[in-house]
Amino acid sequence: MVSLHRTIRNMRRVGLREWWRQMQYIGDAKSGVLVGTDQFGNRYFENMNGEEEIPGRQRWVDFAQHEYHASQVPPEWHSWIHHIRKDPPTNDPVIKNLTPPWQTPWIENLTGTRGAFKTYNTVAPKINAWEPKTVSRGA
Repeated sequence: MVSLHRTIRNMRRVGLREWWRQMQYIGDAKSGVLVGTDQFGNRYFENMNGEEEIPGRQRWVDFAQHEYHASQVPPEWHSWIHHIRKDPPTNDPVIKNLTPPWQTPWIENLTGTRGAFKTYNTVAPKINAWEPKTVSRGA
């Protein structure tokens, strides 16, 4: 529900620079309360005013990187954005108390990049390619 009135109102709230960034990245002008940030630097926002936002679209993420994708959202923030959890991970006592100390920090999916996992073979090949043997001709 993008209207001229809503766009101008949100442009005044967030400022011209942030409004232009939102239009380039998410294609909509939004204003809300900063709820928290994650280890990637992504910022998470919420606007619970029913007159300003469509139900189900009142939570959003502002990605820190220009080339962003969904695997850059850690699982605890994913559950908050998709309304699985009511409270954000910064305020949720369950997530704070139940995070085991042995759990590794979340990393994004690196498929298609130079950091992607690639297997390598340690076994000798069963089929060898044909290598022709040449003999020099005598004169």
